[in-house]
Amino acid sequence: MKKEIITTLNAPAPLGPYNQAVKSGNTLYISGQIPLIANTMELFRGTVKEETELVMGHLKEILQAAEMKLDHVVKTTIFLDDMENFGKVNDVYGRFFDNETAPARETVAVKTLPKNVRIEISMIAVK
Repeated sequence: MKKEIITTLNAPAPLGPYNQAVKSGNTLYISGQIPLIANTMELFRGTVKEETELVMGHLKEILQAAEMKLDHVVKTTIFLDDMENFGKVNDVYGRFFDNETAPARETVAVKTLPKNVRIEISMIAVK
């Protein structure tokens, strides 16, 4: 099956040998997004809620570049540097999805994340 590379200037460029997203058939795999400012690639440091909002915005931009919406998301993975932030992240994340149609998800705490950020989120979407 052919794969299509999806990119947008409205989300941070990859920091290594990977793409923002890859579409294969009707499935879109979005690489983990962290709170970087897209046009400057500078790290955004705000509250964990503000950082989550920024990350979710990047994910929406990538979905849009693939002609998809949050309704198409079937799976997300949230990586946190501290599970104490789970409630705050969940509050912001929950505003992007309806409970009845929300995607499957796992949230895991890890020792460190790229650039020592507090949050990273990846998605899988199907159209």
